Amino acid sequence: MKTYEMDLRSGSLWKKIFAFSVPLMLSNILQVLFNMSDVAVVGKFAGPIALGAVGSTSILITLFTGLLIGLASGVNALTALHIGSGNGRDLQETVHTSLILCFSMGVMIMVVGIIFSQGILAVMHTKEELISDAVLYLRIYLLGMPALGLYNFGNAVLSAAGDTRRPLYYLLFSGIVNVLLNLFFVILCRWDVAGVAAASVVSQYLSALLILAVLFRSREGFALRLHNLRVDREKMGRILRIGIPSSFQYALFAIANLFVQTSVNSFDHVMVEGNSAAANADPLVYDMMAAFYTACSSFIAQNFGAGKRDRILKSFLICLLYSFLTGLIAGVGIYVFRYPFLALFTNEKAVVEAGIYRLSVMALSYSVSAFMDCSIAASRGLGKSVLPTVIVIMGSCVFRVVWIYTVFACFGTIQSLYLLYVFSWLVTAAAELAYFAVVYRKTAQRVPAEEVSRE
Repeated sequence: MKTYEMDLRSGSLWKKIFAFSVPLMLSNILQVLFNMSDVAVVGKFAGPIALGAVGSTSILITLFTGLLIGLASGVNALTALHIGSGNGRDLQETVHTSLILCFSMGVMIMVVGIIFSQGILAVMHTKEELISDAVLYLRIYLLGMPALGLYNFGNAVLSAAGDTRRPLYYLLFSGIVNVLLNLFFVILCRWDVAGVAAASVVSQYLSALLILAVLFRSREGFALRLHNLRVDREKMGRILRIGIPSSFQYALFAIANLFVQTSVNSFDHVMVEGNSAAANADPLVYDMMAAFYTACSSFIAQNFGAGKRDRILKSFLICLLYSFLTGLIAGVGIYVFRYPFLALFTNEKAVVEAGIYRLSVMALSYSVSAFMDCSIAASRGLGKSVLPTVIVIMGSCVFRVVWIYTVFACFGTIQSLYLLYVFSWLVTAAAELAYFAVVYRKTAQRVPAEEVSRE
């Protein structure tokens, strides 16, 4: 029988981290491209108002999905730890508890988001001509949150076991369905923003069903069984201790970015639409880099569970280098091809020129975020999540709000607004690197010498 899992505790780290991360990176790229197809179809076939409406919801969608991704990071770290230690009972209890938690979080986000979407968009000063379509798009999109919670759960479990290929296959299939439904709903049915939102919901439930089917059919220690579906309080506590701070981190980033979006909304609608088009580069680059953060957390957690301390630091440094180079190459590449990139989302020349303001600042900035995010992932792999979240709150989120009310308030230019990203990443990265160094030294002292890897 063909095996998809990978042993993260032995072999060349350079090769295994790369082999682990590439399918995950392709999955992330596909997910971004399929999401970008929503924006592209709306921008091309429904016009700039619909484009601006969908773009106005992007930070809220990032907020809601980030909560689910953060919770799944706790699932990933704890699952990898139990795989590394070989404790089958703890692994089973963790997996089944995690499924219930992730699904429940998805349902809660769906309900709360649908109820308060109108009010939140109004507080963000969403343009009057955009808000009705933005509310419609967001409410339909939120119907897919329970499915997204289940997919992120399954992806976290499989990646903890070293399997990043099957989530890629399922995402590819569901993404193709998403694109086809986008074209059908928008061009033929003329549903505009409702059409792309509905297509996203269908594809999310499809990908969730596919990944759950694998886990129920699996014979590995992390397999799902209906008779084992119950919440173990001790495991729930451990998952939440890692996952909730991580979710809180994503949420605070999104909340801080709400201030950014509100500041963008202070410009005319052309600048808002240009920002919406150019912002599609962000998830593309971030999610490519994020593949190495997942690898960092998974490799460190498995080797920490197995007592192989020498592979912990090596895993961190290799993942940091890979993610830095990915951000640098992708950011510069998008700027070099800025005109064809922005033309994917709009036919308006003025909107393209407005989007270039953002790309020109972000091109060299993305790579800096690797030092922050990779350090956070490494600490999470060692079971530390609370203090890294506090550091992010102070160094990145609070810093951004302060920047808006000082630097941006002083200069009032769109460039001065976009520069807050790189400066907040620099401040936060310095603190996160220092914290990981302290945690690693304490961890190395705690692991018995006889358990160190013998490669």
